[in-house]
Amino acid sequence: MRLVSYIHNGSEGWGVVRGPAAAPVVVDLRALAPTLKDAIVNGVLAQAAKAPEGPGVPLSELTLLPPVVLPEKVVCIGVNYANRNAEYKDGSEPPKYPSVFVRWPDSLTGHDRPLIRPPESEQLDYEGEIVVVIGKGGRRIPRAEAYKHIAGLTIMNEGSIRDWLRHAKFNVTQGKNFTHSGSCGPWLVTADEFTPAQYEDMRVTTRVNGEVRQDDTTASMMFPIAYLIEYVSTFCLLKAGDIIATGTPNGAGARFTPPRWLKPGDVVEVEVQGVGVLRNGIADEK
Repeated sequence: MRLVSYIHNGSEGWGVVRGPAAAPVVVDLRALAPTLKDAIVNGVLAQAAKAPEGPGVPLSELTLLPPVVLPEKVVCIGVNYANRNAEYKDGSEPPKYPSVFVRWPDSLTGHDRPLIRPPESEQLDYEGEIVVVIGKGGRRIPRAEAYKHIAGLTIMNEGSIRDWLRHAKFNVTQGKNFTHSGSCGPWLVTADEFTPAQYEDMRVTTRVNGEVRQDDTTASMMFPIAYLIEYVSTFCLLKAGDIIATGTPNGAGARFTPPRWLKPGDVVEVEVQGVGVLRNGIADEK
């Protein structure tokens, strides 16, 4: 089941995507809960599948928002694919623990909305990632129980302002939080659509103007999805509606010689097997 958050005629809503792939429609589910996050928190996602058939609004007429509009936590994992660690060419050993940082919700925008390049830097870069949406919160969640805590999956272009990532010795917060420098969407695909085996070997591909730049599967992760849920829930209370971006494969623009930064007119597509395609253009901040 695909669930979206959106703006239509000036009002925010959420609903389920139905109909043929060529002409999908969205059936409003605000009668079930005010927002998709509320539906996750209240444990009523399963009822969305049973919602009465309605006429729906064409998906093409909606402005899509990140599926979870205001998550309390946006937890991001850095350098999580084994070949990404090697990509740094610094001779370092694989890490013992994940690299973790956070983003603010307003650093992200929705599907088919532009990523914003700020006037402070031309070094806007892309990072295609699989995103876990937490459905059942908890502390110290055992790895063997981790999949039971997932509401579903979505996609992130974890856009970065590269030179601002290196303003300080030990943090990347500045370069990860420029307004609308990244994106999330287009929808949440509920966890019942996936098996444990799929989580462990799921492909993520990033294309810039149709050119494949990143292409790998979760089988290459140094810290798999179940481990990440266990690890993050050790030091914080994960809550329903929180999201975890699980890291990006090699091939980011910074790793080319010379670097290949995003610029207005570019189009970035991040495709995740079983989830869909997140697409964004690029625009300068006005």
